[in-house]
Amino acid sequence: MKYNPNEIEAKWQKYWAENQTFAAQNNSDKPKHYVLDMFPYPSGAGLHVGHPLGYIASDVYSRYKRHQGFNVLHPMGYDSFGLPAEQYAIQTGQRPEDTTSVNIDGGVDKEGNQIAGYRKQLDKIGFSFDWSREVRTSNPDYYKHTQWIFIQLFNSWYNKKADKAEDISTLITVFEKEGNANVNAVCDDNIAPFSAAEWNAFSSEEQQKILLQYRLTYLAETEVNWCPGLGTVLANDEIVNGVSERGGFPVIRKKMTQWSMRISAYAERLLQGLDTIDWTESIKESQRNWIGKSVGAMVSFNVIASETKQSIEVFTTRPDTIFGVTFMTLAPEHELVAQITTPEQKQAVEEYIEKTAKRSERERMADVKTISGVFTGAFAEHPFTKEPIPVWIGDYVLAGYGTGAVMAVPCGDERDYAFANFFKGQNGMPAIKNIFNKDISEAAYGEKGGFELVDSDFLNGLGYKEGTKKVIEALEKIGAGKAKVNYRLRDAVFSRQRYWGEPFPVYYVNGLPQMIDKKHLPIVLPEVEKYLPTEDGQPPLGNATTWAWDVEKSEVVSCELIDNVNIFPLELNTMPGWAGSSWYWMRYMDAHNENEFASQDALKYWESVDLYIGGSEHATGHLLYSRFWNKFLKDRGYAPTEEPFKKLINQGMILGMSAFVYRWEYGVNEGENRKTIFISKNIIDMSIKAESMLINDVESLKKIIANQFIISDRTSWSHFTPIHVDLSCINDVTNELDIEKFKSYPLYSDYANAEFILENGELYDANSSPSGRSGGAYIVGREIEKMSKSKYNVVTPDLICAEYGADTLRLYEMFLGPLEQAKPWNTAGISGVFGFLKKLCRLYFDDNGLIVTDNEPTKDNLKSLHKTIKKVAEDIESFSFNTSVSQFMICVNELSTQNCHERAILEPLAILISPYAPHIAEELWSLLGHSDSIATVAFPEFEPAHLVESSKEYPVSFNGKMRFTIELPLDLTKEQIEAIVMKDERTLRQLDGRTPNKVIIVPGKIINLVG
Repeated sequence: MKYNPNEIEAKWQKYWAENQTFAAQNNSDKPKHYVLDMFPYPSGAGLHVGHPLGYIASDVYSRYKRHQGFNVLHPMGYDSFGLPAEQYAIQTGQRPEDTTSVNIDGGVDKEGNQIAGYRKQLDKIGFSFDWSREVRTSNPDYYKHTQWIFIQLFNSWYNKKADKAEDISTLITVFEKEGNANVNAVCDDNIAPFSAAEWNAFSSEEQQKILLQYRLTYLAETEVNWCPGLGTVLANDEIVNGVSERGGFPVIRKKMTQWSMRISAYAERLLQGLDTIDWTESIKESQRNWIGKSVGAMVSFNVIASETKQSIEVFTTRPDTIFGVTFMTLAPEHELVAQITTPEQKQAVEEYIEKTAKRSERERMADVKTISGVFTGAFAEHPFTKEPIPVWIGDYVLAGYGTGAVMAVPCGDERDYAFANFFKGQNGMPAIKNIFNKDISEAAYGEKGGFELVDSDFLNGLGYKEGTKKVIEALEKIGAGKAKVNYRLRDAVFSRQRYWGEPFPVYYVNGLPQMIDKKHLPIVLPEVEKYLPTEDGQPPLGNATTWAWDVEKSEVVSCELIDNVNIFPLELNTMPGWAGSSWYWMRYMDAHNENEFASQDALKYWESVDLYIGGSEHATGHLLYSRFWNKFLKDRGYAPTEEPFKKLINQGMILGMSAFVYRWEYGVNEGENRKTIFISKNIIDMSIKAESMLINDVESLKKIIANQFIISDRTSWSHFTPIHVDLSCINDVTNELDIEKFKSYPLYSDYANAEFILENGELYDANSSPSGRSGGAYIVGREIEKMSKSKYNVVTPDLICAEYGADTLRLYEMFLGPLEQAKPWNTAGISGVFGFLKKLCRLYFDDNGLIVTDNEPTKDNLKSLHKTIKKVAEDIESFSFNTSVSQFMICVNELSTQNCHERAILEPLAILISPYAPHIAEELWSLLGHSDSIATVAFPEFEPAHLVESSKEYPVSFNGKMRFTIELPLDLTKEQIEAIVMKDERTLRQLDGRTPNKVIIVPGKIINLVG
């Protein structure tokens, strides 16, 4: 009988599927435990070995909790809406729903590519997912609930007095009875006051416009990251170095009417909630920084000589420095810029605004070195001194942070200091005012203590705290400011100008949004011929011919029928990718409920996720939005808990070992035929034997190699371009390139006639044959990088499973290192884990079959087992999976040495290893005579008595030199130990008739005979 992983694993995967072994129950006498993975986006590239790391960890933990008697919910699904599928559809002419389906279920796409399919890949690894609860965010039966949640947000407002979201009807009732004077809500700024009589006299349209200023999701003109190349708005985290992460297209700032979410209403609760959850401190700190709570004051500066009465609102954390204001800076996008800029400065301001529109907010925030700005020509009035303050614009100020304006106090702020010095002497830039009793000739004084204010009128002699309190009182007295708590967190733009996303359940009457009733959901994505924006710049849904709402028939009809009487246009934008992922864990609780996103019974039973495993890159995106939606649904009575995820663990990244060939950039031009020459890595790395030698032609290179001289001009690798090589073209152990395979590989067709300088200095060209290399080889360079299809360093789990089995893959990924750390993949190391599993099997069976006995285990057997029980339980609870695998190896080695084949040891050992290597554990359990799955068998209990030592192997020394050892019971007295040692034949031989002067005995430690 031999260990055949492919046969064993296929057998048990089929068994689990047929018997629904891992299906969780929504009502059970067992305690519940909900373990969740961040679900994947199903790209055509499929899984590589880095993707399952977190899934394996969560699966080990889920299986362990089942062994502990928990009713475990461990589901899986797909975050299947998104821009990548749409871009692929545009490039290949395929429907994104078709490519998404093939990517999940497997098959052949329109391009003829064989796609493995995420589901099949996941099944091969043996995860204990409850597949009966699978969700796909792009399925209408899922996103109809996303649409419903959007409607609830639209029909809600945030009552600051109650500190929660409430139905919009309660706000309307207040308006009807007393107007808005006493309403304390999170809403738009500068809402005009009205009385109850005025509200009741407003038209329906006027009332709707006012309510939009209070709703938790609302339409507003906002500054967005517009990507013309993708035809859509991008979130900040979708932009890298000023270009789109997907495709690398330029991104500009642009004003558009967008749906937004008032996540800012929850800023304080999002901050406070971090103290109640078991997350890593780094993730919490990322969210705290993103939310960015600041305590200070709001100050108004009136614009001088403005045709209409205008004021610049500024939020500052240092109101005590108000007498040091030297100039003001507005964000280039600030709405006042166009209104206050003087004719003389108009051209310069407009040119600057056009230039800065090409820089993303993230780029502007990160760039602390570049100083740029333009004087508007306008002046504002200091609220106390009435002195004119010049107003500039600069892209270091962001329209969406604070008020989009700052009062610049160069003596107390490094960035203001640098700005003032850069524009020193120019029109509109006065000399820096110093209000501290400190020297600022070299740098600003940014500390909040250790100073006294000077040249600050009524604040003279005060420090930070006293000055802040006094100036706020003075500002409130003259009506120029008030105390204020501000947050960096801004309302989230919720519109995307793309096709492949959730349609909004919205139609428009006279330009005002109307919600479609729940009973008519889902509003399903229409068919379109093109996924690009329309010729007039409308989103892709503008290409749909059937995309209008008939209010009488309550159905989607032809756009040609729009009459704005009974048939109205539908929303052309779609929801962003984070819409469906902001509540999906609740859908798993009751995945097939047609009427609601989950029943109250299911929500009450599962409550929230006990353990969430996923990447740290989602700290300020998915994790923040999910907490926001969960808190909102809790406010409205739909979610049972304030926080969605009790414990969060971020798995590290498995890195790929990339391979490179090195193209020499001094090949010879022969007309249009340029020779391509690749230099073996070790030749490039060898020490220089010639002090200085510039290589500029092939013959010189050959001559140098022949004379054992090595390339000397290596400045920044300027003469050699590393090119990624697909791992299938190299020997992963020797790092030798298969030159013929490389040259025939479609990806490298341009190098079919390339020449190669080998390790021994020989030239391998088109006339060479593999057998004629005289032992020469081309050695590639290796480098650890992120595992990515674009770097050709991807190792698929399918290949590992086919050669070694899923259990080997699972154990190896857990063995690589601590879960949270990044670690490189090395396929060469996997054979050792495979060998361990074969050694494990030899404890249970040999070539003739089962060799397990019912004999009583020895003390050593029990000791090895219970050491492992204790270690594995502790490790799983602390997520130290790598040390568990080490302990398994130690245990199996010890039991093999002990020749242990006892059932009393091997049955619990199979259960112990089951979470890590479930297929072989099931097989061994079956061979031991059990008919049921091992999956829910009780986890072995640790018995400390088996680790208590009853005897000690003493070293017996003579005059300090150890001569032999003797094992004695630990409960013996000194006298008993001495009597036994003195009668021992080895002692008698050492003494040779002599009597020792002294016998030193420390029980449990040493025996030493002196003299």
